[in-house]
Amino acid sequence: MRYLKYFIIFLVSWSLWGCSEPSYSRQNSAYIVLKTPTFKYADMGFLYENSDAVKAEIYSSGQALMTLKISKDSVCMSRLKCMSKNAFNAQVLSRDYPKDIAENIFRGKPVFSGVNMTKKSNGFTQTIKNPGKYNIEYRVLNNEILFRDTINEILIKVIKQ
Repeated sequence: MRYLKYFIIFLVSWSLWGCSEPSYSRQNSAYIVLKTPTFKYADMGFLYENSDAVKAEIYSSGQALMTLKISKDSVCMSRLKCMSKNAFNAQVLSRDYPKDIAENIFRGKPVFSGVNMTKKSNGFTQTIKNPGKYNIEYRVLNNEILFRDTINEILIKVIKQ
């Protein structure tokens, strides 16, 4: 009987721990712009990061308008179901993008394996073109991330406060 009590306590604790939100090692307030042909968000929010995931939340009048959580395998966005990174790219960005592009943008890391990267003293820039598929200007300078694709009409901008 005594072991059953401990087993039930362990089972309840384990199930509650599995549902908890992961802790993030870095949190920044930021002005976030996320503009694609399917939706447009722009307002102040927060950017959360840890080694396993990155999460962006955009607020307006104290209410969360949009949450985008990118983990190693999937992308979850409010108003959209969780999906693989490739499915997210095909539905929201461009099917011609590499699967980790959204995570790399929000982390401020090079995209497309660092092709055409020019290092600067305060960050880097990339210009990536594939006629008819994408025309990307990407820069990470100081506390600002800017990703613009003129062909696919995508703008992602993060200005960390």
